[in-house]
Amino acid sequence: MDNRRLLYAISISLVILVLFQVIASYVMPPPKKAPPHAVAHTAQTQTAQTQTAQTQTGPAAGGPGVPAPQEAAPAATPGGTAAAAAAAGPRLAISTPLLKGSMSLVGARLDDLVLTRYHETVQKTSPLVRLLSRAGSAKSYYVQFGWDAAPGSSLKVPGPQTVWTSSGGDLSPGHPVTLSWSNGAGVTFELLLAVDRQYMFTVQQRVINHGTAQIEVYPWSRIRRDFLPQEPGSFTLHKGPIGVFHGTLHEMGYEGVKSGGKHPNAGEAPGTAYQTTNLGGWAGITGKYWLTALIPSQGRESIGAYRYLATPGKTDHGAYQVDYMTAKPVDAAPGATASATTHVFAGAKVLSILSHYETQYRIPLFERAIDFGWFFFLTKPIFIALDYLAAAFGNMGVAIIVFTIGLKLVLFPLVRTSYRSMARMRAITPKVQALRERYKDDQMQQQKEIMALYKAEGVNPAAGCLPMLPQVPIFFSLYKVIFISIGMRHAPFALWIHDLSAEDPTNLFNLFGLIPFHPSTLSPFLHLGILPIIMGITMWGQQRLNPPPPDPTQAKMMQFMPVIFTFMLGRFAAGLVLYYCVNNTLTIIQQWTIMRSTNAAPRGAANANAKG
Repeated sequence: MDNRRLLYAISISLVILVLFQVIASYVMPPPKKAPPHAVAHTAQTQTAQTQTAQTQTGPAAGGPGVPAPQEAAPAATPGGTAAAAAAAGPRLAISTPLLKGSMSLVGARLDDLVLTRYHETVQKTSPLVRLLSRAGSAKSYYVQFGWDAAPGSSLKVPGPQTVWTSSGGDLSPGHPVTLSWSNGAGVTFELLLAVDRQYMFTVQQRVINHGTAQIEVYPWSRIRRDFLPQEPGSFTLHKGPIGVFHGTLHEMGYEGVKSGGKHPNAGEAPGTAYQTTNLGGWAGITGKYWLTALIPSQGRESIGAYRYLATPGKTDHGAYQVDYMTAKPVDAAPGATASATTHVFAGAKVLSILSHYETQYRIPLFERAIDFGWFFFLTKPIFIALDYLAAAFGNMGVAIIVFTIGLKLVLFPLVRTSYRSMARMRAITPKVQALRERYKDDQMQQQKEIMALYKAEGVNPAAGCLPMLPQVPIFFSLYKVIFISIGMRHAPFALWIHDLSAEDPTNLFNLFGLIPFHPSTLSPFLHLGILPIIMGITMWGQQRLNPPPPDPTQAKMMQFMPVIFTFMLGRFAAGLVLYYCVNNTLTIIQQWTIMRSTNAAPRGAANANAKG
């Protein structure tokens, strides 16, 4: 009776959960998106308000160690949008094998960059992934360079509306470009720009003193994001500011920057969530696959900071900023030149590329921009192995299958111990059940007799589980790799699987596409593809080979596990579900082979003997 009530409770709970999802979709629909013109107007207003507030604080408010938080977006033209206004003014075209875009000569902003090898969707005709967007647009995201004058100095430095003069031509590999501006008082400021064939820019900020007095300036650079990105993620993935300071990786999520920026430490500029003086290092803003990072000179002390610059009157709007400024001024005597060099990474987080830059420029822990997690000592080798196998076989799905087979072979000695213990447990199952029937009214005596049986037969009930524990970090690391690997993004496998980083596109609840209806719009539980169903079947088969739990109630609950996991993994990445399908199938083969070698009876035979 108790078992029946438990099953009823589980069934009713599942029904209530599904009905709640359906009702909630009608009673509490998600907020409607603002029309494009409203978004543009909001961005325009926010930019103007931010500019006003920042002009009031100025660089003097935070001292020379804080980059001037100036907004470089031009005012909107009458009848046009802020994005159109931002497009006005001269620009420097950028063209490399992996990048395409331009740089604004108004304010020296790198604010227009797309990645030529990556599309927004799996369709090759879809737009290219945009990494940086122009100031004043709805998703303004850019890199900017400038100088602050020393405190008390009247030196005129470039500002947000400064129009730079280009030396000519496009910025491309092998063709550097120099931007210059003269302050009219004998000082010329220059930005020497270069870019390689991948994702690294080199920016040399140079000051040429043609005057008669020595000058001191503080070169700075910043990455600014004027919106909170709505990209999918999970608790296993870091998104937001990231950097290496004092040899240690320092991550801070968007919410952490926002809350920390509201309460800066004493002596820090408003909005400062984190600030430190560091020799070298790097800092930037990261997402799941993309990174924009500043790499200051590794031999010079710089002040790095994470900031949240709020829009006055709106607590839910603001900009997220990562910036660097030299800790000591750069001085130039009359007739001399002074400079500071910064590298800017803007591109995809490809491990081989990050590792190359880490070695070439001696950037500490640069490859840790990929979120390998706590088990990075396991995650990174798995990451490398899958990349290698994908390159060798030309298919990431095949790479997952081959890797899973190799992993099962490596772990086979450990797994064999577990399966042999399970087989011995299965062999004495009839005796255990007989003891339960004999002492069903005396639980204490029942447990004493069962433990005596285990001892007489030389069986340890925990022996089947303990050898499995070391495998948990490995499986979690593999999940992490499949989730974060850019090689998995839009990677096809076979048949209906065109993107291993996305869920299986088929759905049982619309008869796999025969009915033109998407049940998942009613509830996320109503999505169940072919691959998760196969996984559920293999999990059920694997469970049938395991000895049943001693507790009858627990045994009934375990019968629901394949169904529960099938629905849980229905929305997971196809690459991860593929791994579980292959892993479960290999486990069934291994377990069946070991059971036959130990002459263990199948579950059905064991149950028959118990009844007899």
